[in-house]
Amino acid sequence: MDDRALDLTEQQKKTKAKYPAINKKYEYLDHTADVQLHSWGETLEEAFEQCAMAMFGYMTDTETVEPIDTIEVESEGDDMISLLYHFLDDWLYKFSADQFFVPRVSTV
Repeated sequence: MDDRALDLTEQQKKTKAKYPAINKKYEYLDHTADVQLHSWGETLEEAFEQCAMAMFGYMTDTETVEPIDTIEVESEGDDMISLLYHFLDDWLYKFSADQFFVPRVSTV
């Protein structure tokens, strides 16, 4: 059983039951000072999408958030590592500055 399921409000339980389960292709790895995200996918785009979902999934149970809006983020990088860094940083900025959250899906 997911530990988070024990603390869900009735509204969160309703939201979670309303939508299909999220296909999670990521895991959290131990790190002494932070969290390490490991994601995968059939394509590079899917792996990036899953990494963003892992980041937000670490903050909250994304399946309990009502999807009400769509937003686009454009990211650039000099190589794959900097592109992934900026991709996650741009989503984190949106989350912090605009109080936007990626509840169900991230599409590259």
